[in-house]
Amino acid sequence: MYAVLLAFGVMVGPGVTPAHADLKLCNTTASRVGVSIGYKDTEGWASEGWWNIASHTCETLLKGVLIGRYYYIHAVDYDRGGEWAGGLFMCTDDKSFTIRDTQDCEKRGHKRTGFFEVDTGEERDWTVRLTDPEGEETKSQ
Repeated sequence: MYAVLLAFGVMVGPGVTPAHADLKLCNTTASRVGVSIGYKDTEGWASEGWWNIASHTCETLLKGVLIGRYYYIHAVDYDRGGEWAGGLFMCTDDKSFTIRDTQDCEKRGHKRTGFFEVDTGEERDWTVRLTDPEGEETKSQ
């Protein structure tokens, strides 16, 4: 079975204005997208979702100063199909969720979903931008 992996471009970079220290996601595509996030905090690994983000809008995924360097994103294009995904697997559900730990997703009644990594370096504020596809979609088996 084929899955669309990183079917759409992803641009990441420090937040434009450091007035608020947050992790934000901007949907610069023509579609509505659903977004989930994975991260490690003082209690261990967690995944949360779904943020429904309209075309050409931004949402804050995590408020406050970033405590980790690496964050993980999985997003779904509701209008055209496809997804932004990667090789780090975490647990998700179809409806709103907060799930602790990344192990045994299916055994615990969740889905096992691939997330892509966002390296924020030492920044305290970061914005991820999802972009429209350029040319052919990348497919992986």
